[in-house]
This record gives sequence, C-alpha cells and structure tokens, in this order.
Amino acid sequence: MSTTPATRTPQQIVHDGTVGSANQNEGTRADRPRRRTFTPEYKQAILAEYDALTEPGARGALLRREGLYSSHIAEWRRASEAGALDGLAKNTSRTRKSGERAELERLRRKVEALEAELARKDAALDLAGKAHALLETLSESADTKPPSKRR
Repeated sequence: MSTTPATRTPQQIVHDGTVGSANQNEGTRADRPRRRTFTPEYKQAILAEYDALTEPGARGALLRREGLYSSHIAEWRRASEAGALDGLAKNTSRTRKSGERAELERLRRKVEALEAELARKDAALDLAGKAHALLETLSESADTKPPSKRR
C-alpha cells in the first residue's frame, strides 16, 4: 500500500528516515544539518500561545506540532523578560562585540605569555652577567696570587 507524503503519519515519516524541517523536500537529506532560526515575532507568538494553553497535554502538543523543545520556551521566556522583543532577536552587534572581546582576550593572553618569557630571559641574562663577573673576579685573583715558597 503506497501512501502519498500528505497522508503519511508521523510514525511513518520517522521510520522511513525522512524527518526534516517543513521547507526541505520530502525524502531528500541535506549534506549538512542546518540550524533552525526563529524570528522574534515567531518566538513571541509561540510564547503567547504556550502560556494561553491550560488543558493537560496541550502544551506538549504545541511543542510537538512546532518541532520545539521545552528548553526553547524557557530560553525565549528569559530573553523576553530581559529585553522584550529586542532580547529575542539575535543581536549581531553583540555577536560582533563578543568576537572582538574574544580577540582582545586572546591578545591579552599572548601579551602576558610574551611578558613572562621576557622576564625569564631577563633573569637568565642577569644570572649570566653575575656568573661572568664572578669568573672574572676569580680569574683576577688567580693572577695576583703570590708565588708559593719553595724549600
């Protein structure tokens, strides 16, 4: 018995390996999985719908229907409380700043490592200078020794 893509049950879709997002062609697999992105408007709409549901199992049904996890709801709610719609949108300037911040941290670590290496080399050079001075002093004292008495 052959079924068309529109009449297949979710179990049939799962078992034949064609589960994917709604915008993918049925039966084809992408070379690489793509991370889903959600607009701030979609997030707000889902949060409002989720909060409005009171019947047992209705929230789970919403999550299954939309292909979401409860962690999405928790994360979106935190973002919404922190900054309303602006908090839900991915802030490219914040991403850019965090990239710049990461580069700044990398450069700071590099400077610290170079300063530590310079301090070690300075200490080694200082030690070599002291050893040279000591050897020079010993050499001078060996030259000025009185001749030993012979009998």
